[in-house]
Formats: sequence, C-alpha cells, structure tokens
Amino acid sequence: MTTLRDVARYVRSKAAGPFWITIDVFFPSRDAFDAHRAAAGLTTDAVEACLSLEPGTVKRIDVPDLAVIKFAYPRRNPQGGVTERDMHGGQQFAPLLELVI
Repeated sequence: MTTLRDVARYVRSKAAGPFWITIDVFFPSRDAFDAHRAAAGLTTDAVEACLSLEPGTVKRIDVPDLAVIKFAYPRRNPQGGVTERDMHGGQQFAPLLELVI
C-alpha cells in the first residue's frame, strides 16, 4: 500500500486569505508527478472525504512544470474567528499524508 507520504517530497498547507486553505503536494520529479497525478487518492472526491468537506468544494490545480498538485477549499470558519483553530492553516495537510494512492 503506497501513501501520499511515500511519494511526495513535501506536502504543506497554508491560508489563502481569510476564507480559503490551500494544500500543495510537491513531487520529487516530473516523472513522479506524471506517475501519480491520476491516482484515485488524489482526486477532489478523495480529498473531500479525507478532510470531511462538503462534496464539490475542493478545487484542484495541476502545475506540471513544478511537479505540484494544489488543492484549495473554503475554510469552515473565517480566519481569526472565535471558533477558528488554525489561524495560518499550517496543520490542515496532515490527514492527507495517509491517503492511499
């Protein structure tokens, strides 16, 4: 069983303004990117399920020249709000590391 942790060079998340989070998946090479970009675990549906997000809320952007897949989704709570628990969005990527791809 191969997970995202096994094939990605880096996976990071960050705030993309007060209402969005982005998760970037960096592959070690263009060959690795090409080999895994169509994996079932890297679909928007898989990311939505992994992060318990509403269906249809995740956007995916492939950047082949950088060997990166970017996912963007709306925050559950606005950045800095009273119920917001990760101001910079830096911890949101962690569940994706165990996605089977």
